[in-house]
Amino acid sequence: MFHEKLRLFSGTSNPPLSQAICDHIGQPLGDLYFQRFSDGEIFIQVKETIRGHDAFFIQSTSRPANANLMELLIFIDAAKRASARNICVVIPYFGYARQDRKSAGRTPISAKLVADLISRAGATRVLTLDLHATQIQGFFDIPVDNIFAIPLFGKDIEERSDLDDIMIVSPDVGGVVRARALANRLHVDMAIVDKRRPAPNVAKVMNIIGDVSGKHCILIDDMVDTAGTLCGAAEALLEQGATKVSAYASHGVLSGPAAERLAASNLHELVITDSILQPEAVLNTGKVRIISIASLMGEAITRIYDARSISSLYE
Repeated sequence: MFHEKLRLFSGTSNPPLSQAICDHIGQPLGDLYFQRFSDGEIFIQVKETIRGHDAFFIQSTSRPANANLMELLIFIDAAKRASARNICVVIPYFGYARQDRKSAGRTPISAKLVADLISRAGATRVLTLDLHATQIQGFFDIPVDNIFAIPLFGKDIEERSDLDDIMIVSPDVGGVVRARALANRLHVDMAIVDKRRPAPNVAKVMNIIGDVSGKHCILIDDMVDTAGTLCGAAEALLEQGATKVSAYASHGVLSGPAAERLAASNLHELVITDSILQPEAVLNTGKVRIISIASLMGEAITRIYDARSISSLYE
């Protein structure tokens, strides 16, 4: 259905997802002009009237994180100066979310800084998917809708797996709430991988809490970066008697050696959403399957525009 005062625009981080969202809603993708100067400066011009309209800008702040974030901020300023009625930034993957607290002395809380930048630039609302830490919503001085991929994952598991053999596994203690939500939805048992992280992007699996013998273990996480934790957890679960190990993650950051690790691992499958556009190296591992969040995000956008409830999307 066409909405007269709704305008959807795409950044350059993930155009296929933006187009899929527009196709679901039945709205055309808005016309933007992008230019990057030779020194790296970004220029954006909105090529259509948005005065008095609700402008939604779809942009994951994934790699290159700083360029994509700056692009987002520049669009907000352009839309504000074009007299948009509301400016909602749709950030399927919110970068810098892992820096949500002071982890040591003299360190920044970069997630709060990014939230301040978005708010001060002129955004009136944020729509995102599976924030790394839900308390980041409190960093913003504007409304934040944080929707979840758990319903999508639950439906996919039900359609593809025998629930009698399933064990949902949290890859660390911090992910227990997410894993329990999925386990409760599927009415299956849950286990926990106890790990220690001696350095950033380095994880050492210690032991497994729970009996996984004879089970198809499904790891559930909000993001996979270098895949070290994931591959280590898969090996530990198999050593403890798991028959097969799969994994589901909302965001496939998959940086550095991730593709090589996945290809060489005993992980049966990694299922991620299309919140981040994946390079060929990841797609060619033979271990990665992507499910789309376009319908979920599209429905959330229309509900925001129509001032309807969003929480019922994932209840």
